[in-house]
Amino acid sequence: MPSPVNVSAAPSSSARPAPGRGFVVFSIALIVAIWALNFIAAKIGLRHFSPLTMGSFRVVFAGLAMLPTYFFCLRLPAFAEAAAAQRRGFSARDYAIFAYLGFFGVVINQMCFTAGLHYTSVTHASVIVGMGPVYILVLAVLLRLERWTWRKAGGMAIALAGVTLMAGKSGMSTHSPTLHGDFITLCGSVGFAIYVVLGKRVARHYDALTMTAYNHFAGALFVLPVALYEARRIGSASAWRAIPWQTWVATLYMAVFASAIAYLFYYWLLRFMPASQVSAFTYLLPVTATILGILCLGEKGTLGEFFGAAVVLLGVYTVESARAAEPAE
Repeated sequence: MPSPVNVSAAPSSSARPAPGRGFVVFSIALIVAIWALNFIAAKIGLRHFSPLTMGSFRVVFAGLAMLPTYFFCLRLPAFAEAAAAQRRGFSARDYAIFAYLGFFGVVINQMCFTAGLHYTSVTHASVIVGMGPVYILVLAVLLRLERWTWRKAGGMAIALAGVTLMAGKSGMSTHSPTLHGDFITLCGSVGFAIYVVLGKRVARHYDALTMTAYNHFAGALFVLPVALYEARRIGSASAWRAIPWQTWVATLYMAVFASAIAYLFYYWLLRFMPASQVSAFTYLLPVTATILGILCLGEKGTLGEFFGAAVVLLGVYTVESARAAEPAE
């Protein structure tokens, strides 16, 4: 799944009238709900599937789901830019760009997200994902795409302090029961941050539908051999029939709703709103996911974890508000 914040990854469209404020707020709330439920779906699917099976099936199914979605959207007036690009065709350089963005944004991000949740809690994973702006900031500064300021540094320090508080009494030691999953989830979030920073350089050349679809196509092709191996490893027809229906529903939900539909919906919103405004609403993701984890999965968080999560969100908000306050270049 994507990080809750993206950085101007979609072209703006001033020619089309913006939707009403109420519809925009409803749309953002819907996306937050879809991505919050994604944590629950992953936990349910992982009760039967191994992390590698669940992750590879999710990526391949997402690529397959994007096929009809892409060609259906090409018929709609709202995606005329994508239709024009499809008629022109793509060069070898275009496909290379789709390949490396699909590797980081789909394969690394979604595979690590799924595997990480096998070893950690929804609370920890949602906060680590919610720190996306911090990872993006570090990479953007290293690549000289963004300026470093004391306000941004302060926000990072606050977020890191919150992570330390979330570690609990044992601290960030190798004996922490969730450390393994936290690290895998972190790798996935960093993978998406790389996707955002690299995608920022080419965002002007591709529309949202084209980028989303072809990145998912590339990700599915990368992971297809793994998915076929995992499918063969399941074994006989009786073993396939023994897989609970809840597992398939969870996997399809992650592929169709949390990947294909939510990505398109998110980038569609960015055509009418600055990314900083959209991200202000998606700070609710860790809170919503944690509440769902408690209600649906019976997870129990400590007071220190909740306080640490609040501190992390404060740090993330400080970083993003500092970036939003800068004049556009």
